[in-house]
Amino acid sequence: MSGNNEQKPKLLSSVRVGGVDGGVLNRYSHASKSTKCDMTFSLFLPSTTKETTPVLFWLSGLTCDDTNFSIKAGPRAFASANRHGLAIVMPDTSPRGEAVPNVNSYDLGHGAGFYVNATEDPYKEHYQMYTYITEELPQLLQQNFHIGALKSISGHSMGGHGALIIALKNPDEWTS
Repeated sequence: MSGNNEQKPKLLSSVRVGGVDGGVLNRYSHASKSTKCDMTFSLFLPSTTKETTPVLFWLSGLTCDDTNFSIKAGPRAFASANRHGLAIVMPDTSPRGEAVPNVNSYDLGHGAGFYVNATEDPYKEHYQMYTYITEELPQLLQQNFHIGALKSISGHSMGGHGALIIALKNPDEWTS
């Protein structure tokens, strides 16, 4: 991934979490090379960040998006992350958009990327979520926010499955 403007994420929204001493929850969109569409992610940044700020990748479940964790975990999770100097990235669960194949089913298509790389048409062009989570998004975080040299991964439901598969396939990349 190059450091060109194409990879610079666009800020969609920003909210201070935890009062004046708290961190910031930002929501971004960027052009993704691996999914060939715009991808959205939320990013909680603690009040103090540095090159060594660790990041937790939270993978949400089926039919969710990047806002699921922040809505359900709320201020308590961000307050704890802020106390510990931990950033949290919450990517969308799949590629989305007019050009992205979808079906009228909750368990396939938009919201159901399963954090794997699709191998069959018509899904293989956009549904490259494994590559997005393991390669593209970590590089984007390091290049643009200077965080993520130390990464951990977790999730619930479909995201828990994705987190396990990713961590087990790449044990030297993730820590707990």
